[in-house]
Amino acid sequence: MPVDFTAIDFETANSSGASACSVGLVKVREGREVDRAYWLLKPPFPHDEFNEWNVRIHGITPGMVAGAASFADRLPEFRAFAGDDWLVAHNAGFDMGVIAKTCEAWGAEVPNHPYLCSLQVARRTYRLDSYRLPSAAMAAGFEDFSHHNALDDAAACAAIVVHAATRHGADDLAALARVTGVRTGAIGSVAVRERAASHGPMALG
Repeated sequence: MPVDFTAIDFETANSSGASACSVGLVKVREGREVDRAYWLLKPPFPHDEFNEWNVRIHGITPGMVAGAASFADRLPEFRAFAGDDWLVAHNAGFDMGVIAKTCEAWGAEVPNHPYLCSLQVARRTYRLDSYRLPSAAMAAGFEDFSHHNALDDAAACAAIVVHAATRHGADDLAALARVTGVRTGAIGSVAVRERAASHGPMALG
């Protein structure tokens, strides 16, 4: 189906959502991958300590990012790449949290994007024993990728959403969310204003 979006995946140095150390981006137009980007990132202090477990998972070490740009430095490139796209991620709450917390740590403005979680879409599309990214990607016909490489994971996430959109006959991500019953989200100042409007003025004690 002719869906357009940007898939994104982060790896982090430790359990802090502000410790992004790599990001992978895959741009999809009319259901096809048209561009990709991968950046190593320098995590902000004091979120820059690398946990041994995280290093074991993704293989990124402090030395590898010592001379890397921060996500704040990369924000102009990120904005140029993603434009006004919907963002898609597997377990999107994590990745959207990384964007928000890393931007906050660097004192940068959080970009505005609606988003959809491919994990939740997979749960409403396939019948699997596990909905972890490798299993869901295999169900979508995307195999033999390096899990926990941010670019490969973003590509796998993109494949899931494209396959699910085709299977459900959805022409865009809003339609895919409706037909699967998956809630959409948003990040950035627009999301903050929407949340404030939905809760109304605070009650005064």
